[in-house]
Amino acid sequence: MIYCDRNENIIEWGSEEFIVPYKSPIDGKVHRYFPDFYVKVKQHDHTTKKFLIEIKPQNQTQPPKANPKRKTRSWHYAVKEWGKNKAKWEAASIYSAKRNMEFKVLTEHDLGLNNPYK
Repeated sequence: MIYCDRNENIIEWGSEEFIVPYKSPIDGKVHRYFPDFYVKVKQHDHTTKKFLIEIKPQNQTQPPKANPKRKTRSWHYAVKEWGKNKAKWEAASIYSAKRNMEFKVLTEHDLGLNNPYK
């Protein structure tokens, strides 16, 4: 958030500004998803681009193993969360495209947070 406030190329930003409806694969019902950030950026060619951004740990951006040796409680939870996140992100991509925005999922690697000694 401080980065957004201090970056002269970020024209406007907000946290959880948009509501994206999505159908949950868990219960089949429509739920509301609030992407973490909306950001409007001035590009190098002086045009602007709008983004909806979700921030997740890297390990939550990939599906769990399909056939682990042991199907533990944490594995079942990871499968459930992966399905829910995938549905949210697909809905956010469609929602964003219809509004001339781009949806992105960023991780600690994208934010330069993968080195705890920085």
